[in-house]
Amino acid sequence: MDSFVYSVNATVPIFLVMILGGVIKKLNIIDDNFVNKANKYVFIVALPAMLFKDIAQSNVKKDFDISFVLFCMIVTTICFVAIWLLSELFMKDDTMKGSFIQGSFRSSAAILGLAFVQNMYSNTGMAPLMIVAAVPLYNIYSVIVLTFKAKKRNEDGSLIEVSNAENIKKACINIIKNPIIIAIFFGLWFSVLNIKFPVIIDKTITSVASTATPIALIVIGAGFEGRKAIKKIKPTIIGSVIKLILQAGIFLPIAIWMGFRNQELVSILIMLASPSTVSCYIMAKSMNNDEVLASSIIVLTTLFSSVTLTVWIFVLRMGGFI
Repeated sequence: MDSFVYSVNATVPIFLVMILGGVIKKLNIIDDNFVNKANKYVFIVALPAMLFKDIAQSNVKKDFDISFVLFCMIVTTICFVAIWLLSELFMKDDTMKGSFIQGSFRSSAAILGLAFVQNMYSNTGMAPLMIVAAVPLYNIYSVIVLTFKAKKRNEDGSLIEVSNAENIKKACINIIKNPIIIAIFFGLWFSVLNIKFPVIIDKTITSVASTATPIALIVIGAGFEGRKAIKKIKPTIIGSVIKLILQAGIFLPIAIWMGFRNQELVSILIMLASPSTVSCYIMAKSMNNDEVLASSIIVLTTLFSSVTLTVWIFVLRMGGFI
């Protein structure tokens, strides 16, 4: 019961803030210009600040476990490649593939992961290490697929054919310039070198970081187009099932067989089965992909994750693994 209450408390407020974003947009309190500017702010400033702070303040050097890190990296890579291959085989609309792939494999590891593990074990344990292992790959792989699947159009609206070589070059540039990847890189070095900020700087970074989640959620709600989302209900449902059930169903037994328990296993669960992260929408919108499908997957996975995560935790507890 405690796990269910916590899951509801962790996910329902997120969903309600999304609804608030839609309501205040309908009331003309905010407009499309605000949404576009807020997208850029979250992607370039707030999310990088949050990830930098979380990683820099953790003790990555002390908690480093090579088998755990490799497991997180390899599983993330397998999920990404498999979902991309399946989408190429079964999805007809090429313009939806980037958002579908990203929404299906990329978890809210940073936003929900630390809080979830800390709530269960009174400290973040292996969660920062999971973030270091998985989140950079989330962003690198997302940049790659969103670059290749971006809607490139002429002024008259016709699609532009872009060569693979040009796509690869652009993807590499986007990875190097990605603010989230840069923030994780510097956060990792600050953690390893145990660099501490003066109180003034620390409080400033904390204040900026604290704006990431609420503004991102309001922007998702404000940008959510219900009528268009209904037309894309099939890929939304399929992506949500992959995100909340299928990945964990395949890889959690492997993690248990490899001996991962308690905080390690909960961190892996968050990586595999937490809702799609709000930055899926931010990046899809910023990189000319299908932001409607991205927001639909985020909303649906957030809505149902309180149930699915509770079931996964119940199963793991019943098995004596956490």
